[in-house]
Amino acid sequence: AKLCLIKKRTGKTSKYYGFVSTGNLNEKTSTVYSDHCLITANKEIMSDVNKIFNYLESRDFKTAKLDHCKHLLVSPFNMRTKLLSLIDHEIKLAKDKKKASITLKLNSLSDHVLIEKLYEAAFAGVEIWLIVRGICCMLTENKKFKFHVKAISIVDEYLEHARVMVFYNDGKPKVFISSADWMIRNIEHRVEAACPIFDSAIKNEIIDILAIQLHDNVKARILNNEQNNLYINPRNAAKIRSQVEIYKYLHKRTY
Repeated sequence: AKLCLIKKRTGKTSKYYGFVSTGNLNEKTSTVYSDHCLITANKEIMSDVNKIFNYLESRDFKTAKLDHCKHLLVSPFNMRTKLLSLIDHEIKLAKDKKKASITLKLNSLSDHVLIEKLYEAAFAGVEIWLIVRGICCMLTENKKFKFHVKAISIVDEYLEHARVMVFYNDGKPKVFISSADWMIRNIEHRVEAACPIFDSAIKNEIIDILAIQLHDNVKARILNNEQNNLYINPRNAAKIRSQVEIYKYLHKRTY
């Protein structure tokens, strides 16, 4: 389960609680996988989660209206369309000579339609930062790119399993956590959900964690066109092992 919905009745009123996760709740994998999990009672998010469960319980899938979800991006209904729209917005900002960037953390990146759209963004001048643990089918170096795509893979003590998307959005970042990798099977052949993060503190925390990972120079490997997966060489720089540094970061925020 990557979605949970709890309906609490108090007298004649009902309230929804739940969570959206980037990974399964599994007693074995929970000790070695690293994921993000949002616990929320936000009415807008829970309304869309409720739509998904109504769809899953329906006998007539043709009557589903998950493309009407206002906040969640849901596969196989509106996920691809919404992602393309978010990338297009960054492309427009870049063409208007404004700062534009996309940061993606995924297990795998192989969907050809989304990759082509990322190429279009790179041509337009959108800065693209990728953290892809497994399959990465995107070229990161091209003379026509205005900025080289920075792509790394981190393999360490805990399995990097989170899916996170950050769109700069002219200085007002849109942040999503998702159950879906950017693969055809996840975008077109499964029910998956990507959830926006509305809370500013949580949003900033996720952005900080991604920044730490992008500066990893101990367990990070460079994903280049040659696919030789060389470790980043810190030379004389201080060593940054992201899983250790994230632990320190979260510990400071907790206590």
